[in-house]
Amino acid sequence: MSQTARYRVTGMDCSSCAAKIEGAARKIEGVDDVKVSIASQIMTLDVADPRCLVRLETAVTDLGYRLDRLGASAEVDDDKIPDLSHVTPAYKRALWIVVLLNLGYGAVEIVASLVSQSQALQADALDFLGDGLISFLGLIAVGWGLAARAKAALLQGVFLGLLGVGVIASTLYRVFVVHEPQTLLMAGFGLAACVVNVLAAVVLMPHRQGDANMRAVWLFSRNDAIGNLAVVAAAALVWWLKSPIPDLIVAFIVAGLFLHSSWSIIRDARQDLRTAT
Repeated sequence: MSQTARYRVTGMDCSSCAAKIEGAARKIEGVDDVKVSIASQIMTLDVADPRCLVRLETAVTDLGYRLDRLGASAEVDDDKIPDLSHVTPAYKRALWIVVLLNLGYGAVEIVASLVSQSQALQADALDFLGDGLISFLGLIAVGWGLAARAKAALLQGVFLGLLGVGVIASTLYRVFVVHEPQTLLMAGFGLAACVVNVLAAVVLMPHRQGDANMRAVWLFSRNDAIGNLAVVAAAALVWWLKSPIPDLIVAFIVAGLFLHSSWSIIRDARQDLRTAT
C-alpha cells in the first residue's frame, strides 16, 4: 500500500527545475508517483517503500536543491515552515537586491527594446521581469500557508502570461510591418543583461548553503546568460544578413519558453488551491 510523503523544495526558480526533480524522483525504485509544484515549492510523493526516501533525498540534493520533510501535522496548509534557519536578514537583503536587479533591468530593457525596435530584447526583458516576480513572491511568501501561496502564484502566473501574449502579438505585428532593429543597441543591452545575471549570482553566492547550493545558483544564472547571448547572436545575424528575421525568431523562442513556464505556475497553483480546499 502506497504512503504519501511531502517535502518543501528550496532552490527552484522555474518549471524546468520542477520537471528535473520529478524526473530524478521517478527513477528511484519504490516511488509510485511524484508531483512537484513550483507555486507552493512542495513535492508530494506516493511511495511503496518509505526506505526509498533516503535514496530520493540524495538524488534531489545532488541536483542542487534543498529538501525539508513535512510531517503529518503540516500536510495541507503547512503553516509551520520546517526549517527557516537560512532566512537571515542578510539573506533577505540579498534576495531584495536580486529582485531589484531583475525588475530594474527588465524595465530598462523594455525601453531599450522600443528604442532599438528589437523583439528579442523585449522577450528578454520579459524574462527579467518574470525572474524578479518569482524571487519577490518567494521573499514575501515565507511563512504563508499553502492556499495563500497558491493564490499569489496564480495571480503571478496570469500576469506573466498576459505579458508573454503581448510579446507574441507584438512580434507577429512586426512580421508584417518589418523594421530592421538597431544592432549595436541590441547587442549592447544583451551583453549588459549578462552582467546583471552574473551580479545576481554573486549576491546569492554567500547564501548558497542555506537556500540552494552553488550548482543550483549557477545553473539558473547560466540559463539566463544563454538567453542573453542569444540576443547578442541575433543582433550579429541581423547585421550580417541585413534582415530582421533572426531577431523575430529569438523573440518567438524566448516568449514561447516563458509562456510555458507561466502556464506551469498557473497549473500548479490551481492544483494547490484544490488541495488546500
